[in-house]
Amino acid sequence: MNTQANPIEIETDGQGQLEAGFLFASFKNTGITNATVNGVILPPGEAKGYPFVGKAYDAIAYDAVDSTLRILHIL
Repeated sequence: MNTQANPIEIETDGQGQLEAGFLFASFKNTGITNATVNGVILPPGEAKGYPFVGKAYDAIAYDAVDSTLRILHIL
C-alpha cells in the first residue's frame, strides 16, 4: 500500500476537472480575468482551497476562461 502523498502541480489556461478521489486542492487565478472553479467565479489574484477533511472529494470542474489557473492537488 502506498502511504505517501502524491502532490501534482499544473498551470492551465483551459478547462477540465480534478477527478474524484483527491485529498487536498488549491486553485489560484494568476491571470488578469475571472476564472471559474466548482461553478464559482475566482477573480484575478484570488485563491480557493479544498483542505484535507479526512476523506476524498468528489470531482471539481474548473474553467480558466481567458485567464490562467495554477492548481495543486494531492492524491
